[in-house]
Amino acid sequence: MATAGAQDGWDPSRSAAGSYSPWLIVAIISIPTFMEVLDTSIANVALDHIAGGLSISNDQATWVLTSYLVANAIIIPISGWLSDVIGRKRYFMISIALFTLSSLLCGLAPNLTTLVIARVLQGIGGGGLAPVEQSILADTFPPRLRGMAFAAFAIVVVVGPVLGPTLGGYITENSSWHWVFLINVPIGIASLFLVNIFVDEPKAIKDDHAKLLKRGIRVDYIGIILIILGLGFFEYTLDRGLREDWFASSFIVTTATISAVSLIALVLWELNNDDPVIDLKLLKSRNLSLTLLMMGVTGMILFGTTQLIPQMLQQVLGYTSFQAGLALTFGGLATLAAVPFAGRLSGKVDVRLLLFPALLVQAFALWNMTHLNADITFHDAAIARLFQAMALPFLFVPINAVAYVGLPQNKTAQASSLLNIARNLGGSIGISISQTLLATGLQRHQSNLVNPLNPLNPNYNDWMQKAQGAFGDATTPLAVLYQTVQRQAAMLAFLDVFQSLMIVVLCVAPLVFFMRPGKAGGGGGGMGH
Repeated sequence: MATAGAQDGWDPSRSAAGSYSPWLIVAIISIPTFMEVLDTSIANVALDHIAGGLSISNDQATWVLTSYLVANAIIIPISGWLSDVIGRKRYFMISIALFTLSSLLCGLAPNLTTLVIARVLQGIGGGGLAPVEQSILADTFPPRLRGMAFAAFAIVVVVGPVLGPTLGGYITENSSWHWVFLINVPIGIASLFLVNIFVDEPKAIKDDHAKLLKRGIRVDYIGIILIILGLGFFEYTLDRGLREDWFASSFIVTTATISAVSLIALVLWELNNDDPVIDLKLLKSRNLSLTLLMMGVTGMILFGTTQLIPQMLQQVLGYTSFQAGLALTFGGLATLAAVPFAGRLSGKVDVRLLLFPALLVQAFALWNMTHLNADITFHDAAIARLFQAMALPFLFVPINAVAYVGLPQNKTAQASSLLNIARNLGGSIGISISQTLLATGLQRHQSNLVNPLNPLNPNYNDWMQKAQGAFGDATTPLAVLYQTVQRQAAMLAFLDVFQSLMIVVLCVAPLVFFMRPGKAGGGGGGMGH
């Protein structure tokens, strides 16, 4: 085993499995990550109930989401550094404990202020879970098995957001919004217990930590401050931009400017720093750089459509949140079925031969969604999502598996942080752009549909006369007509967004062939350029 490791750049002494099966470790460390990913989408569904329960406006309730996203965006980039400084297993357990405790505080929060503070703590705790899990997987499995290991991780990260709306809708409709958060508590306690017993902190990781302490921990304060300003304000701008009318708001202009200046300064500072909190020199690896782009687009499509489809079903077809979530669940089943195949193939086939077709299937699925209409059935919506969901594992698994190829193994924590930054920011950008396009498209289509509805149009007059005769008054036909226009305008706006996402996918797809050819299980231990 050690010989194989030496040949492919993998060091078995860094495995977290110890004397246990590596697959047992996968199951255990996936539980808290699944809990965190699920919570990100499950809270969205509960916003109206939270607003009613705390006697606040819906706009105030959105701070429950914004506070979590900002804290999460700040902690993810430095999670690799924290893992090295604190110790990987210790940091993972601290993250689980903080996420669990803050979930309890969220569920018991008597007012908005307490809830927002608890959500900030929850975002800090949750931000360290996925990067550390990825780092553990990359160190525990040799490259030839990483595809299957990351297939299990794909179940967590891809299926979690899909199940979130369904579970959130069920909980809020049948119980209380408090349980959206309280459900995490027993899972978190069990996870903490299992990680403590079964997950090993290997000697190689301990040695690296000891060397770091002996040398003296050098805190990159400037880098951390720039991350807080750059990514914190960037996430705030994306999340609040539409509500504040984007750059018509002087405050959004200010936050966007601070974010842009800080991020530019962060890149320049980290590239010239001997002890960076984010090792941007890893981006010299062409494969890592391109996989980060692919991961960003995957996050954009996954999170953007995961919010758009239930929203469309609720606004246009009048579904409940639970019914809308069920339409996504069928896609989640397709993802589960496809994950093992993606895991096996990613270690045997040139990843470009998986990524490019998967992107084309995504583009086809989005094109298919542009042909939906306001009279679709539940079956139509579920099948449309199923087409898209089938291809997601063939994007997510190869991207994660191949990203570490050619990187020094002591850089897996940093690479994991970068991958999670790409996924989260891609998701935030996808949601923000989708909602902005939706709002502008709704106004444009409503204006176009209303224009011919005037007394100078003989078809309009004819319809109004027949409708007044049928309803017996003049006001009801106008109300029905207005509702119909709103419904059709909303549907057309959704179709426009699906088309825009399709164009993004088609633009990115050819970049796959700029990646170095090879399988996820190939590569050496040096830095590939």
